[in-house]
Amino acid sequence: MLADSPRIRPATPGDAPALARALVRNRAHMKPWEPHRPERYYTAEAQVERLADGAAQWIAVDGDEVVGAATLSGIVLGAFRSASLGYWVDRDHTGRGLATALVETVCNGAREGLGLHRIQAGTLLHNHASQRVLAKSGFTRIGTAPRYLHIDGDWRDHHLFQRILHDDPPPHG
Repeated sequence: MLADSPRIRPATPGDAPALARALVRNRAHMKPWEPHRPERYYTAEAQVERLADGAAQWIAVDGDEVVGAATLSGIVLGAFRSASLGYWVDRDHTGRGLATALVETVCNGAREGLGLHRIQAGTLLHNHASQRVLAKSGFTRIGTAPRYLHIDGDWRDHHLFQRILHDDPPPHG
């Protein structure tokens, strides 16, 4: 990314107000790709709770504003060492490589910081932009899941992808 591009870093509870503002600002933009959310979700208080829920989260920041985010949820260690990836980019920052940079940052953090073996992600069948991001980031399609997630008011089919981060054995302990 260029020097004047948004900076990607781990999210902290102090980012909750800017994250809430970004979610409000992008609510209509993300509606076709998101589950229905309660009004409280769009508050700083709810974002503080989300940031403390045990998921690993990163944000893209441009000045004082959050312009994208990525989350690793469902982190499982042991023999599986896997997690699920979700991400979004501000409507005014799409098409600039930010989503790909977010995904790469998360993959590096998942491998180096968390010791994960693989990451999985799902996209709606018609979300070609997100599928391109995943392909550029080394994900391969592993199947299609019928009625996988309840998105925008209905159970929606998703293409599933994975990226193997390494083949090292899990640590003992």
